[in-house]
Amino acid sequence: MASHRKFKQRTNRRACRVRAHLKQGGYTRPRVSVFRSLRHIYAQVIDDAAGVTLVSCSSLDLENLSGDKKAVAQAIGLELARRAKDKGITAAVFDRGSFLYHGRVKALAEGLREGGLEI
Repeated sequence: MASHRKFKQRTNRRACRVRAHLKQGGYTRPRVSVFRSLRHIYAQVIDDAAGVTLVSCSSLDLENLSGDKKAVAQAIGLELARRAKDKGITAAVFDRGSFLYHGRVKALAEGLREGGLEI
């Protein structure tokens, strides 16, 4: 149980460090937050000034996804970029949270860029 507590503390510390680095840059753009579980991936565009979620998308939303998890993550990135552009959002800051920037998280970011969202 103690090792699980340490793991959660390290994860939270890593996520806070990434968010602090984003805020230190002085960005006023919305933030694209990513969460990945073993089966699904979730992404949302958040306006930190107002504290609201502007757009969200997950692998649960899209039913006709096939292929490996990286292909699904890239499709989620494309769909989120399309939804964000429909709302008038053209640029955002990518918040990877406590996850490393590789694999599914990187594929989602590439999908966002491919969809026309500037991150």
